[in-house]
Amino acid sequence: MIRAGRSARTAALAIGIAAFGGALHAEIIAVGDGVSVRETNVEHPGRGMSMKAVEAKFGAPQERHAAVGKPPITRWDYPAFSVFFEYERVIDAVVNATADAAPESPAAPEAPATETPAQP
Repeated sequence: MIRAGRSARTAALAIGIAAFGGALHAEIIAVGDGVSVRETNVEHPGRGMSMKAVEAKFGAPQERHAAVGKPPITRWDYPAFSVFFEYERVIDAVVNATADAAPESPAAPEAPATETPAQP
């Protein structure tokens, strides 16, 4: 009986991972005062990278915020994303909404104006 329960839990876990697997590759996008989650093609630092590696790969950040809290969390801002470090290692990178915005589609061509026949 215990074995069947484990199998059911394992199956449920596998279904959950398969159903939400795409969300595991999504990025958190800052949008004004809120956040949304969507896929991104913006290159950004991965978890575990050192500060030195981030700076070597992406250059100096536009702004370095002082560490806060315990453990110390530091934020570096780049034009397309912000990087959060715990001590010297990346714990997350947040892509700016404007950096990953899809290009706007060109406006649809306007239909030529047609004249309406004058009423007698």
